[in-house]
Amino acid sequence: MVFHWYAQRKRAYGNKRSPQWPEARKKWLKAHPTCAVCGSKDHLEVHHIMPFHLDPSKELDPKNFITLCESKSHNDHLIFGHLLDFKSLNPNVVTDSKTYLGEVSHRKIPKGGTG
Repeated sequence: MVFHWYAQRKRAYGNKRSPQWPEARKKWLKAHPTCAVCGSKDHLEVHHIMPFHLDPSKELDPKNFITLCESKSHNDHLIFGHLLDFKSLNPNVVTDSKTYLGEVSHRKIPKGGTG
């Protein structure tokens, strides 16, 4: 089971989610059902580019969202969204995600093996 860090952050930063958040999250994931980094459709989270604890006015702003996965094999939310530390933020997450997805989409797999 993937650690659900949201509960920890909610306590740590003391910010309550808007009652509108579940619907905004659901709507976003319906429109953006794949991880922006790897294309996965599993274990998706809506990442706030600017954390809502730093700017509560952006909590429900779709321009502040990006879909990132918390896959069992890798965690793009942690890696790209938070640069390996949930206390940090990555202001370049959109650009970084597009770059990486482009690399994944065009990767070459050698004949006769995986590496």
